[in-house]
Amino acid sequence: MHMLNLGILAHVDAGKTSLTERLLHAVGVIDEIGSVDDGSTQTDSLALERQRGITIKSAVVSFTIDDVTVNLIDTPGHPDFIAEVERVLSVLDGAVLVVSAVEGVQAQTRVLMRTLQRLRIPTLVFVNKIDRAGAQYERVLERISARLTPAIVPMGEVGEPGTRGAHFVPFDDARLRAPLLDLLAEHDDDLLTAYVEGRVPDGRLRASLVRQTGQALVHPVYFGSAMTGAGIAELIAGIKELLPSGEGDADGPVSGTVFKVERGPAGEKIAYARMFSGALRTRDRLTFRDGEAGKVTAISVFDRGSAVRETSVAAGRIGKLWGLGDIRIGDTIGVPRKSSAGEQHFSPPTLETVVAPSRPRDKGALHLALTQLAEQDPLINLRQDELRKETSVSLYGEVQKEVIQATLADEFGIDVVFRETTPLCIERLVGSGTAVEFNGKGSHPFLATVGLRIDPAPVDSGVEFRLEVELGAMPYAFFKAVEDTVRQTLEQGIRGWRVTDCTVTMTHSGYSPRQSHAHQGFDKSMSSTGADFRGLTPLVVMSALREAGTRVYEPMHRFRLEAPADTLGAVLPLLAKQRAVPQTTQMRGATSVLEGRVPVAEVHELEQQLPGLTRGEGELECVFDHYAPVVRGTVPDRPRTDLNPLDRKEYLLNVTRRV
Repeated sequence: MHMLNLGILAHVDAGKTSLTERLLHAVGVIDEIGSVDDGSTQTDSLALERQRGITIKSAVVSFTIDDVTVNLIDTPGHPDFIAEVERVLSVLDGAVLVVSAVEGVQAQTRVLMRTLQRLRIPTLVFVNKIDRAGAQYERVLERISARLTPAIVPMGEVGEPGTRGAHFVPFDDARLRAPLLDLLAEHDDDLLTAYVEGRVPDGRLRASLVRQTGQALVHPVYFGSAMTGAGIAELIAGIKELLPSGEGDADGPVSGTVFKVERGPAGEKIAYARMFSGALRTRDRLTFRDGEAGKVTAISVFDRGSAVRETSVAAGRIGKLWGLGDIRIGDTIGVPRKSSAGEQHFSPPTLETVVAPSRPRDKGALHLALTQLAEQDPLINLRQDELRKETSVSLYGEVQKEVIQATLADEFGIDVVFRETTPLCIERLVGSGTAVEFNGKGSHPFLATVGLRIDPAPVDSGVEFRLEVELGAMPYAFFKAVEDTVRQTLEQGIRGWRVTDCTVTMTHSGYSPRQSHAHQGFDKSMSSTGADFRGLTPLVVMSALREAGTRVYEPMHRFRLEAPADTLGAVLPLLAKQRAVPQTTQMRGATSVLEGRVPVAEVHELEQQLPGLTRGEGELECVFDHYAPVVRGTVPDRPRTDLNPLDRKEYLLNVTRRV
């Protein structure tokens, strides 16, 4: 039995979840098709998903097509939940990208397609809603070719579009021959030679289509309707024939990736994992993330629409695992995969907001609830401010804020309010800086010597820690305490933002060896411990940062705006007001296409104002691009949540109080 882990991706409201229901019905998994509007679908299991009619968390169901077992993963379509899509991409063998025949290619569709192409995930395109009023065939194909990829091949045409009688008419081999030859010959020299010589049998052409689709070089396009079932049989046949089965080394070492974590009815943690090699069995002990370990107590695998208990999960399959209390999303189980280690396919969240309970007595419960939500979505990045008794979360957009609010109310009974959303800036070094604090010298109580040099590093290189001292000069645990504290301290720079793209080198080290009195035990007052290095390092880091100097950078989006040409007179002043800088302008008939850069802080207001200025026809696409220096207005500061090592006296007082 072959395995295929298939993702369904699309912009919001293109009909992904409805398509999932129709596929499950067509293959006999369910007897009645659920409705997104009624909240009765198989994959939208969260109460909030059923209420809002959108997918928030990825969901897995399974079915068979002849000898192929398909694990179908329904993903969110709203851009605020792009992190959920990101996790799914790491486990896919193929994808179906859904486009609406009415709305056509949307901004989110382009973002998804670019990512699928970059990761070379084999993808079929399904144009849904051909039965809806306003559905178009030729125009949608033109838009797919112009805005997604020209490497498409329509597998048929639509009869009676825009009516309840709309149907998909698949092309026979003769009708497909000419467009297939032109497209496939670009990547197949043997086929091109046979084409020139006039000897290309239909079987040879079909084999090349299967191979190039599996290599993500071409993308077959199907049309249909999830509501009426038109075109579904042809799509199912295409999934079986054109998308490659999941690769898995059954005899290899255990290796898998966790792409989803949830809590069960009793509060137990459940991990969803795709296995790439080996077989994982109940009672196996696993290692993951920095040597963490756990024992699998139960396993479920997906079979004909639901998860069923098994004693093992094999390579190529997706399993639900119990017993791994410390597991997190993104963890590698067993041996890491070389091709996927450390990959992040989408940009990090660039917004932040403070969340506070409506009732002060709920503060403790709120922190616990947010901690559980962070297990399911680590990118919300909880930030606890002990001084102000506040908690911040990171976001992609305003809808995500609404979902967090509703989830806390529905699942935890906690009503919350949010402060104004602000952009998440970073700090980068202006120059280099050095600092050193010696054991037994200076106004600090720590039995440690720490010297650091901090230098700028290339953009997007992160933070690197190096040693210029002998590794044997002191116990390794002390070096580890310094490195961990350096990284922790750099989360809040001179202005309170995360410091990145730098190299930190340890230039001095020293400690007081273990001391004891005669006939007595270990004397802490005379001997260094890890706490000495953890306490001293923030002072050294901040002194070095002061000498180097930092500059605040704000997140910038790359935007693409399509609007009627006659509205540019109103649009351009708005762009200038929101600090958006158009870099290219093109005219396509009566439509203007502007591309440029805009600060993330201005995007929400831009989205609010554009519809009124463009008669509702303006279409704005924004994706994270880079960080740029803050050059206008007041440079933003971020309230500190640490013990404030910028102020030596206050810091030492805070440390002493904590001890």
